[in-house]
Amino acid sequence: MAPPTSQGVLAKLRALAASQEITILKLSEPISAAVTQLQDPHQRTSDISASSLDATTPSSLEVDLTHYRELFAKLRFSYVEQVTKEKFIRAIVGDPPLIVSSQENVDLEKENLEAKATLKALKTEVAAMVAELEEKARDLSRKYEKVQTETIRLEELPGKIGELENAVAKLRETQASGSNPDPIFNLPLSKTLDLVDSRKKRRSELDRQLEQLQSQVPRKKKELDRLHAELQPLETKRQNSTAAAREARRRKEAALGGIEDDLEERGRWFRAAEVGIKEILEIRG
Repeated sequence: MAPPTSQGVLAKLRALAASQEITILKLSEPISAAVTQLQDPHQRTSDISASSLDATTPSSLEVDLTHYRELFAKLRFSYVEQVTKEKFIRAIVGDPPLIVSSQENVDLEKENLEAKATLKALKTEVAAMVAELEEKARDLSRKYEKVQTETIRLEELPGKIGELENAVAKLRETQASGSNPDPIFNLPLSKTLDLVDSRKKRRSELDRQLEQLQSQVPRKKKELDRLHAELQPLETKRQNSTAAAREARRRKEAALGGIEDDLEERGRWFRAAEVGIKEILEIRG
């Protein structure tokens, strides 16, 4: 027997999904139909009942359940009260009047206690059964959601498998032709695995070094802030010294300004005299 393929499993899932819609809200349709048929068209309905019939959701079902529980408790209390009053009035106005002895009251009390105990046990059993059903329903809901997610992934698998097959075919063609300029891609499987292991070890070592460096960052940052704080006064002092030196140089140049002009004028006169003497000597010679 051939193993099932992804296309076959996907086709079966689609057939099952098309044949029946799995939803817990469908359970309310028979109840809603029965309530609609039994309902008097001239009778006013409550807002909760109308909303529950129009739009059935898990939250609305929970609200309806709470509402009907409270309503049933009130109706039961009213029913017991009316029945008790009716029996009491019949016992008084009856002919002959109904007289109950104390022994009959004791027997009825015992029967009532037994009935209450039985009812309590049944309620406990029903509550346990309801809790079990709720747990199974939640479990089925989780499984159904998981199946839906896996179905979506299964629908995406054929395309991904085709892409991978094309990539593998291209790699095989490249390896067979030997046209890949990088010799790493032409290594055999064993050497490739060894290279991968070495690269993983190298990466782990780099990650460890990076973690160490990152742990040193706060300390280095504090040290840098401290150096900045120490350099700030020195920088201010350097700027002040530079400004003072410029000011002193300016003052010195201002003080020596007249002498420099005189020396420059005398230098020009001496150069002119020298040129004139040289010309006279050349003429005489």
